[in-house]
Amino acid sequence: MSKSAAFASTAALRSTSSIRAARTWPPAPRPNRSPALPTTGFAYRLFPIWFLLSDLRIMPPTNQNTTIILLKYAFSHSESSFGPFSMTTQPPNHLSTQPPLTGLRIIDLTEALAGPYCTMMLGDLGADVIKIERPGVGDQSRKWGVKRADGSSAYFCSTNRNKRSVALDLKQPAAQDVMSRLLAAADVLVCNVPRLDSLKRLGLHPDDVRAAHPRLIYCAISGYGHSGPNAGLGGYDLVAQGEAGLMSVTGTAESVPMRYPIPLADMTCGMYSALAILTAIIVREKTGQGQFIDMSLVESQAAWATIIAGDYFANGKPPKPIGNDHPSIVPYQVFQSADKPIIVAVGTDKLWASFCELLGLAPDVRDDPRFIDNPARVAHRQSLIPILQSQILQHPADHWIELFRAAEIPCGPINTVPDLLGDRHYLARGNLVPFGGLTTLANPMKLAGTPPSYRLPPPNLGEHSREVLASLGYTPEEIASILS
Repeated sequence: MSKSAAFASTAALRSTSSIRAARTWPPAPRPNRSPALPTTGFAYRLFPIWFLLSDLRIMPPTNQNTTIILLKYAFSHSESSFGPFSMTTQPPNHLSTQPPLTGLRIIDLTEALAGPYCTMMLGDLGADVIKIERPGVGDQSRKWGVKRADGSSAYFCSTNRNKRSVALDLKQPAAQDVMSRLLAAADVLVCNVPRLDSLKRLGLHPDDVRAAHPRLIYCAISGYGHSGPNAGLGGYDLVAQGEAGLMSVTGTAESVPMRYPIPLADMTCGMYSALAILTAIIVREKTGQGQFIDMSLVESQAAWATIIAGDYFANGKPPKPIGNDHPSIVPYQVFQSADKPIIVAVGTDKLWASFCELLGLAPDVRDDPRFIDNPARVAHRQSLIPILQSQILQHPADHWIELFRAAEIPCGPINTVPDLLGDRHYLARGNLVPFGGLTTLANPMKLAGTPPSYRLPPPNLGEHSREVLASLGYTPEEIASILS
């Protein structure tokens, strides 16, 4: 999300000398003028990213539903296929055994969702994420949504693992001195405020920070970006979904515009921000210079309109909502079976022939000139769909899914969240991350040699303040004064 905030927490830091040692960049030999590739350093560890999953154990959950899910999770794995290792082979001998982003230090001044989601993904890959939070208040999302049994926010816990929290009042000179020490050894700073000028008095404006630390990568997330007519306006996920054009094509022709019921713009911006940061790291290995990254919720969400925008560029017709139908493929939608809805995606004419055979509609419907190929089926959608629907109503969902999958026709159920979390395939691929009584969803990146790692549960507010300040060289008396 992108509204206010530059306050979060810190984590234990490695020595500056060890960081610098990890940044070597001898180019590989270049036979036949092939491009130079890194052999050490951050960029090397990004090709591919290798991160060992550290000591993940099934711990006692907090409620019966979670217990059932985790038991399914445990019993769905064998010794050779556990959790995020389910696709792995042994890492090649030439790869480092360290996490890919080991030594990368990120100062996280973000709140809510877009920024925290970005930094959590980087933390999953081994970055040392130091989350700076306001004393006594913390990230605003700590107060959002469903409360867990221990009183913590499920919303906050969903996007803040692999971070350490330091509580600092950045208006105070002593806290600003702490930030100066952190930035001196940091690689990345991430913030999400609508107006960068608000950081000037804290000494955290990008111009000032990058002048003092030219290798630093400064990523600023906001609703609209920091240039243009709307720069400086506050932005939230719902606003971005609307302005990016996607709400205009959700729902049906008869319904009002509908928001996606998840914070899609926030999470999209978080993903693009992480990608931009990793790109800037690779560039820095070549140039020695960091850079400023300006990320917008609206623009990140608008990037997902590329297909419908392409249609508009081509024909000049504004895309309209069509519910669960596909504008250019038929049948590709939800059908009601005898007991519950299912999804069927018949994307080729070969699949269409198989689909009709299984429904008992060959050769009449299969070879009907109105339905003979996909353009014809799109043109005669209104005539075709009732015929298909009447056949699918004859049997329950499981019957059709088994039949269609055997014929390699893409299909599936419409799962509830409990259905997903108990799904045998989803569990077999290691998609739940238990931290004692807390369970989160795994990072979806399945890198065979360098899987994500889950080292730290979401932190309590200021949980790591003393640890981090001590690592910066403060005495116990100075730490007590700073935190008082």
